Amino acid sequence: MRISVKKDVLLKALQKVCNIIGSRTTLPILANVLVETGEDGKLTFTTTDLELRISTRIEADVQEAGATTIPAKRFLGLVSKFKNDDVVIETNENHHSRITCGTAEFMLLGLDPRDFPAPVAFEPQRKLKLKQADFSRIIDRISYAASFDDARKFLHGILLSVKEGNLTAVATDGKRLALVEKLLDEAPEGSDGDIIITIKAAAEAKRMMEKEGEILIEIGSNQVIFRIGDTVITSKLIEGAYPQYRQVIPTAFSKQVELPCRAFVDALEIVSIPLFDSSAYVKLTFSANQLKFEANSINIGEGHETIPVEYGFEDVSVSFNPQFLADPFKRLDVEKVTLKMNDAMSPIAIKSDDGFLYVIMPMRKN
Repeated sequence: MRISVKKDVLLKALQKVCNIIGSRTTLPILANVLVETGEDGKLTFTTTDLELRISTRIEADVQEAGATTIPAKRFLGLVSKFKNDDVVIETNENHHSRITCGTAEFMLLGLDPRDFPAPVAFEPQRKLKLKQADFSRIIDRISYAASFDDARKFLHGILLSVKEGNLTAVATDGKRLALVEKLLDEAPEGSDGDIIITIKAAAEAKRMMEKEGEILIEIGSNQVIFRIGDTVITSKLIEGAYPQYRQVIPTAFSKQVELPCRAFVDALEIVSIPLFDSSAYVKLTFSANQLKFEANSINIGEGHETIPVEYGFEDVSVSFNPQFLADPFKRLDVEKVTLKMNDAMSPIAIKSDDGFLYVIMPMRKN
């Protein structure tokens, strides 16, 4: 194989596919990127960790067709430091690649591309299409609420539920729940249904997405494919039934108050400074047209801050894990949200007008 490719184009492709390669791999071939020429004259780069597979295609000058594998992180490191515009890759019969850029020349020892894991057969049963910016926003708004250490594997992912042209995305760790509902611009193909995608797949898809363009999501029996331009992400689905999340959302609330997002985050962050351990909490006291934030630490000190709000109900004091409370506010691109509650011990809902809902349990400390 002999090819020539623009350095910036090559670098962008490697940055897309190399992120899933860990420092330790179960098989030596998994540390390599598969490089293949296609009949259309394009060059394809593929990496996999056996759970996730990423491929991307770029324009190249293919002088001699072929395939090889190259140590991915070393390859990326070299290309990121090259100064000239054109990179030439020549591969010999031992799958060793001579990489040249200007006066720089390196030999990277590859492995037989026939040993690279082949893609699993995939038959799409359902398809849906969204704007990349919309799906990226959905993932950003909810992914932090998924569990990373719960024994229940289905909590390690994000539920994508399609019903009657609506997409509902949900993440929960059992203590809080983040949800986004969106009416799809284009009717999905296939029947309604639910899947659970991994957080890693969601994060990689979000990393690939641009402000413009669409993402096509193809769903099979145990796999999902995200098609983003010339990049394809294939991931295993998480098996199991997702919890009945609607049951944890209270059907009625006795009190509600509008919260200005920026002022709320600023106040929460400043009173959280004295807190440093996992059992720390922030107490919010809602009183006549005022919201008071209080925090204290035996070893550091204490403090409080207030912001004006329109509140006309009886006083209520509620305590929260400060990180859990701050998470949605840091990711919402709206000016105001509505907080709904019943009392200091019941679930509290934070809702925006564009389909976002966050339910969190208070801590039993006041």
